[in-house]
Amino acid sequence: MRSRRLQILVALVLTALWGASIFAAHANGHLRFLDRLEATLTDWRTQARGVRRPPDLVTIVAIDDTVVKRGGSYPLPRADLARVVDTIVQFKPKVVGIDLLLVDRSAAIGDATLANTLATGPMVLAAAAIFPSASETVDPSSEGPLAVLPQAERFLQPLPAFADHAEVGVVNVATGQSGSPLSVPMLFRTRDKVELSFPLRVAARALDKPLTVAPDHLMLGDRAVPTDGDLALPITYYGPRRTIRTVSAQSIFDGTLDRAAIENRIVVIGASVAGGGDFYPTPFDSLMPGVEVVSTAITHLVAGDAMVRDRRVRIADALTAILLPMLLVGLLAWRRSAPGIMTAAAVMIAWAGVNLFAFTHGVWLNAATTLAAAMPPVAVFAGVQLWAGGRRTQYFAAKSRSLAQFQAPAVQEWLARDPNFLSKPVRQDAAVVFVDLSGFTGLSERIDPDELRNLLKALHALVDKAAIDCGGMITGFLGDGAMILFGLPRAMPDDAARALKCAIDLHRGIERWIASLPPAIAGQLGFKIGAHCGPIVASRLGESHQHITATGDTVNVASRLMEIAAQNDARLALSDTLLDNADFSGAPDGVLSGPLLAQVRGRSGVVAVWFWRDRDGPDQASTKAEMIG
Repeated sequence: MRSRRLQILVALVLTALWGASIFAAHANGHLRFLDRLEATLTDWRTQARGVRRPPDLVTIVAIDDTVVKRGGSYPLPRADLARVVDTIVQFKPKVVGIDLLLVDRSAAIGDATLANTLATGPMVLAAAAIFPSASETVDPSSEGPLAVLPQAERFLQPLPAFADHAEVGVVNVATGQSGSPLSVPMLFRTRDKVELSFPLRVAARALDKPLTVAPDHLMLGDRAVPTDGDLALPITYYGPRRTIRTVSAQSIFDGTLDRAAIENRIVVIGASVAGGGDFYPTPFDSLMPGVEVVSTAITHLVAGDAMVRDRRVRIADALTAILLPMLLVGLLAWRRSAPGIMTAAAVMIAWAGVNLFAFTHGVWLNAATTLAAAMPPVAVFAGVQLWAGGRRTQYFAAKSRSLAQFQAPAVQEWLARDPNFLSKPVRQDAAVVFVDLSGFTGLSERIDPDELRNLLKALHALVDKAAIDCGGMITGFLGDGAMILFGLPRAMPDDAARALKCAIDLHRGIERWIASLPPAIAGQLGFKIGAHCGPIVASRLGESHQHITATGDTVNVASRLMEIAAQNDARLALSDTLLDNADFSGAPDGVLSGPLLAQVRGRSGVVAVWFWRDRDGPDQASTKAEMIG
């Protein structure tokens, strides 16, 4: 027992170390395959949550295919863009964000017109961060809270003629391994400069609140904006494209723009023309315009409904990655059979439910890291348990074979005096009792091997005691049954009487033992006993391992009497021959029913069979038997 407890303790410690190492490795930028898994699981959770109505704060003015068909070219001429901006400003929005990179010069008149228009209202222009590789980098030598920011080579800024009349924000988003944007960095840096993101600039201007950057969150006025570890804003999509209010810029050229769609609202101008803008896959849409991704981040910032994935959530992720695998392994160690597996499965389902519930309520708990922390140790431990269970089964099978060597004390003494006892077969009279459990094979497939061993151990002890008390010899334990012989080392006048007493004692003892078992086990077990007497052939069998056994028609009849008992709803079947030789005339505490003339399988002729039960016992001989009697 102490050895097993030590093994479980070692397994739990190794499981905890595995979970901690998986979480630490992923948190430090390794195990990137988990990011792809997390992105997939995030898509599933978003779809399970379903489409949500976004706070009606933002209007997207889309430069779409209709606009391009009207103008015949893309990008939109600066003069036309100036007209779009001028019309929007006249309807007095809170702020206008232009999600277009105005980095190249065009016609002088158009640039001048747009520059003058930008000066007429609150504007935020888009800039782009240029990175040295496909992935954003962080300088490990940096210190302070800004060390976690993505470091760019440079910023691609709007032309000075435009930037002089507006604020500027970096429009880059961070895509996951699946290509879907999962977060938007709030700040970017080069070696000598820090820039705010486009959504943060727009939101700060719309709220007209001071911005404060803390190590693990942002403050817009007195409201905290929880961010991820790298000061990125996690985003979750409200629905497919155009879930956020969207109008075509063509309505401006047609003079049909609804003032209510602009006035006192945040307006974002961006491209949604096919082949002319950024598009990203999302859980609801295979191609969502980048302007709607940016507008989703702006809505999160202004409405305060962004996903929470801050330091506290990271701590919860770390604890889950350590404690959940330990709990699962502990459950498998505690209950190694089907109940343990079912309990562990229920815990995993509960964890998945909690994870989904938290996600739908705005808390983004990591799922991929937890699965990577839990699945390998559980699989390894379950495999080891199965292997160990197989070894235990083999061990108990060997023990069962060893128990078959058991000999009654009288036979042991006789063998000590005469080592050649039964070296040659001997024919003599004897009484034979067979006992066997019913339902044991099916039960063994559903219970823990330790419980199985304990059941066999208890049964063997009970049979052993009954045989010894009555002077019988157990010639073999046949798994969940046994054969007991009365008449060795030599035949005795009371062999039949002692066999009858042993059979009745077994009936009562096994009946009480089954009743004492848990109901789930007791309800599946039964037993049957057959007893007969007559001539047998006793001999030794085997070479290196020898055991004493008996063969002949008497043995066959005694064994078949168990079948007859079961067929007639009885537990103890006795041959008429045994009762005659035992001079049995009944007992005040038992009921004898019969005789039943029964055909024994594999034998010609019939046998007169009697069925015995306790007077107050539960089993009854069949009505058929009593009628014949």
